[in-house]
Amino acid sequence: MNEADHGAVAAKPVAGTPPLGRWTKLAFGFGAVAPGVTTGGFEFFLLIYYSQVVGLDARLVGLAILIALVCDAISDPIVGYWSDNFRSRWGRRHPMMYASALPVALGFFLLWSPPEGASQTALFWYLLVLAVTVRTAITFYRTPSAALTPDLTPDYGERTKLLSLRYFLGWTGGNAIAVWMFFILFPRSATETIADGRFNPDAYITYGIVAAVVILLSILIGSVGTHSRIPYLTPAPPKRRFTLRLIFGELFETLANRSFLALFAGAMLFGIAAGLSSGMSLYFFTYFWGFSEIETGMLFLGTFVAALIGFVLAPIVSRRMGKKRGAIIVGLVAFLGAPLPIVLRLVGLLPPNDDPFVFWFVLVAQIIDVGLIICFQILFAAMLADLVEDSEIRTGRRSEGVFNAAETFVDKSVRGIGVMAASAVLTLAVLPTGAGVEEVSADTLWWMGAFYVPLVLALWLTMIVLIAQYQIDEATHESNLRQLGR
Repeated sequence: MNEADHGAVAAKPVAGTPPLGRWTKLAFGFGAVAPGVTTGGFEFFLLIYYSQVVGLDARLVGLAILIALVCDAISDPIVGYWSDNFRSRWGRRHPMMYASALPVALGFFLLWSPPEGASQTALFWYLLVLAVTVRTAITFYRTPSAALTPDLTPDYGERTKLLSLRYFLGWTGGNAIAVWMFFILFPRSATETIADGRFNPDAYITYGIVAAVVILLSILIGSVGTHSRIPYLTPAPPKRRFTLRLIFGELFETLANRSFLALFAGAMLFGIAAGLSSGMSLYFFTYFWGFSEIETGMLFLGTFVAALIGFVLAPIVSRRMGKKRGAIIVGLVAFLGAPLPIVLRLVGLLPPNDDPFVFWFVLVAQIIDVGLIICFQILFAAMLADLVEDSEIRTGRRSEGVFNAAETFVDKSVRGIGVMAASAVLTLAVLPTGAGVEEVSADTLWWMGAFYVPLVLALWLTMIVLIAQYQIDEATHESNLRQLGR
């Protein structure tokens, strides 16, 4: 391995790196709240807000979200490659992380304050421009921040623990906003003319303000809290003259890793399925199950328990089964169980919605299922982190940013397809725009579930088949570290 072969020799991390302190771990974990809040806004609230509250055609909402995510995804590999090679006195990652804070927070606030009385065309462009701004700006935080993981610890098991904390705080922080909305904001937003606070536009203005502040704090804490580790992070490679041929050649060489391709293809299908299920979730809670704001809030409150399940379970599964085998087993249980309550309703095995059993059954099923999905996501992220050393041996470069950017690239670019699929399900089921719960027929609700279940199952199960091709286990990782002298 030499510079003539690969254009640059991978820089060595600083020797004698001190162990991670508790504050650094917590700050790194809390930094995931900002992506969690923005993702929650886009996946859970944006479609139903703009289509059912603002009155923009659901197909235009889905199209705007799709275009925004594709534009954002294009920036991912650029930001990832740039952050792998960026040279500054604050290292490769932190300048971009700091620079993203204000654009993300301000753009997210404006997203929930569209102009009153605007035409369908004006609303579409307003949504599109701000969605592109927010999604692109969050890339400049999420990609460099996530790329810190392999540098913070090279240990196979410690990476899973660190990512467990990050996912736990990201999920709980992001969902705390949703719980507050359903337990406090929406009930207090009900008026004589708008009986259901979920359909009051003023509630979403307040949401935009609170969420923007949380996003700003998360990015700043995640950046400042890991700032002290800059001297111990792998520095940028030596200066060289960048050409398009060099950039695309290195990107192709890095991403040609067979194990990465397995994760890349799996992430593509997971992103579509996640966009579909997230886009449909509030429709199922509100129309299919007929849950109130408080009941829906309790479902989001259950996510705290689910996040704890994933946080505790992932390191245990990684240690006893290995990351790949554990991800496959946990994923199969989670993804087969996810649509179970809907299936039981479609075949007539659940009582009517006014029976209290229905809510508690859905709540318990969702807590268990989301907990397993979080565990799967942690294991998946840890598998991705272990690619860094394997790729470094093959290419002579550390490409944390490229790997994370590629994963988020496919997640963002295809998640919009999932949202479009959700809007297609609503169109096929003939759900009226702006309809109240009592205005939707039983036939429409049945078809909504019937179109959704086979589609989401096919996506999830095909993804499991693809990630089975991943080849790095603990023994391979330890061998890679020995070859690199670490």
